[in-house]
Amino acid sequence: MKLQFLKGIGPKRLKLLEQMGMVTAEDLLMHFPRRYEDRSRIQKLAELQDGQAGTFLASVVNVTEQRTRTGLYILKAAIRDESAIATATWFNQPYIKAKLTADTVFLMTGKVRRQFGRLEIMIQDLEPADDKAEGNPGRILAVYPASAGLQQKVFRQAIAQILDAGCPLKEFHSPSFLEEQALTGREEALETLHRPATWEALDKARERLAFDEFYFLHLSLAAMRRKDFQEQGVSHIPNATLTDAWIKGLPFSLTAAQKRVIGEIREDMAKPHAMARLVQGDVGAGKTAVAAWALLLAAENDFQGAMMVPTEILAKQHYETLSSWFRPLGLRLGLFTGSLGQKEARLLRESLAAGEIQVAVGTHALIQEKIVYQRLGLIIIDEQHRFGVRQRALLQEKGDHPDVLIMSATPIPRSLALTVYGDLDISKLDEIPPGRKPVETICILEKAREKMHQFLRKELALGNQVFVVCPLIEDSEVLDMQNAEEIYERLTLTLKPFPVGLLHGRMSGAEKEAIMGAFAAGTIQVLVSTTVVEVGVDVPAATVMVVENSERFGLAQLHQLRGRVGRGDRQAYCILVTNTEDSLALRRLKMMTETNDGFKLAEEDLLLRGPGELFGARQHGLPEFRLAKLPEDMRLMERAREAAIRLMDADPDLRQPEHGETGRMIRERITEMVKG
Repeated sequence: MKLQFLKGIGPKRLKLLEQMGMVTAEDLLMHFPRRYEDRSRIQKLAELQDGQAGTFLASVVNVTEQRTRTGLYILKAAIRDESAIATATWFNQPYIKAKLTADTVFLMTGKVRRQFGRLEIMIQDLEPADDKAEGNPGRILAVYPASAGLQQKVFRQAIAQILDAGCPLKEFHSPSFLEEQALTGREEALETLHRPATWEALDKARERLAFDEFYFLHLSLAAMRRKDFQEQGVSHIPNATLTDAWIKGLPFSLTAAQKRVIGEIREDMAKPHAMARLVQGDVGAGKTAVAAWALLLAAENDFQGAMMVPTEILAKQHYETLSSWFRPLGLRLGLFTGSLGQKEARLLRESLAAGEIQVAVGTHALIQEKIVYQRLGLIIIDEQHRFGVRQRALLQEKGDHPDVLIMSATPIPRSLALTVYGDLDISKLDEIPPGRKPVETICILEKAREKMHQFLRKELALGNQVFVVCPLIEDSEVLDMQNAEEIYERLTLTLKPFPVGLLHGRMSGAEKEAIMGAFAAGTIQVLVSTTVVEVGVDVPAATVMVVENSERFGLAQLHQLRGRVGRGDRQAYCILVTNTEDSLALRRLKMMTETNDGFKLAEEDLLLRGPGELFGARQHGLPEFRLAKLPEDMRLMERAREAAIRLMDADPDLRQPEHGETGRMIRERITEMVKG
């Protein structure tokens, strides 16, 4: 069914629907409601509660209209039922007036406000009480994501026409599979999702469609993983010529967790197909040492290694650390960044192509078309969530199916790790090297600011450095939060003569590099910043992290910020400044003061704030589920994942006739993931 044939969809609305990505009837059916209004409970006017939304039946007494000096149109109607009289209000909707005929009974839904004994209701939806098309008493009404020119009624009426016409929909699962998984059929699920008869039926419909979201994601991940396993990769056989010499020369001992993870990597790299492993470790758990061991194993086998990181500062840090370890062993490293001069970049590229550079460290510069490796055997990606799948694929294409090791300092709960990194084996570094002092974390109120400043002056006088992180760059009339510019100006005066610097996301890359470089060198002692320092260089002299309006941050983000201090042998502190009285926010901040375990905090963050908080709303890696929810749907996700693995085991290429449509969808999805 074409959308232009639907009643009420003219050329203008058709264009608006196309702009929202809806071209076919099936597209419109897949435009899921964002919430539901319970119109199964019709209240009396006298029962309506202040500040809440309610649905009621009332007749119109009279109508008045007015315009304000600013041009705002206000329509008011006196309405009544047997229990009370109220005022119904609409803003900038003059067309409503023609509908409000006296003594007509309407079903209305609106936000209630009781003030000085008067009852006023901001009407959200209105229709004649005898209208059976939608919203009649006893209904649960879908509320859709809408836009200018496409109001709720447009979606409801168009979708109702499609459902009533019996739009044929593809069913991806066999009857036996649906029975085995206790799932509703797809047509029934979509019908219920848009026109639910009961809340119980709605739950079953959402479960079916959420299952599909998990199922097809894990089929895609399993297919990608299978493709990697089918490809002949690089085999690295340990011979201990470099790895043992490096371990013996270290000024510290590897932890049991590091040894365990190195063992897992050793086993993977010895296999004939490409390794695909994620090393997930808390702040300070020693991921760099694990990565170094893998790079040395590649070098032992006459292969090159490449390590890609998200920022130039971090690239320089890794380059310096690895150089101090590898040069005594006779290895040559190269640093590849966007700021290199043309001649320097050309000479480095030539050395890499000739195989003279065994380890390349850099930013996105490592995947430039001009970069050629002689024999790339291992790629390491640090802070994978800062890159897309496409960047990983581009680096892999530089070699002949090289081993892939991904590192993340963002602790991720198991449910999310399976969802985001389902195509990878996962190793966890869950042990902090002995001797490192845990960061002491305290939470203070605004009134304790002067006392905090006194503490900062003492730390600075000892030659230590301080981070101060704010959620906003400049002042906002909307949100009452401390901001970086205001704090910078205040601390420049308060902490004089100690030098203060300012860093924020609106600065150019060169400006950021210069400021962070000055802080790392100690020229700046206090760095006032937005969250661009969440992942940054190690500054061993930084002993204090102050987080302004700390209630505005998630636990995972606060933990990452806390990880910026305590990198040396000095006692470090994290000060969370807040004025909130919100009990949930205070609970989160209290957890920060009680544990330094990033994995525990990540689990709590997932429970309290959802998966978006761990990665950011649009960060790379996190799938966009429209109906599925984590962690609430963890068991459903496990079911879908197990079913996907069973299907791939039974029909690895998804070529059997009954899996043809599923196979087509998966191949399309993998193509989109790699392009992204």
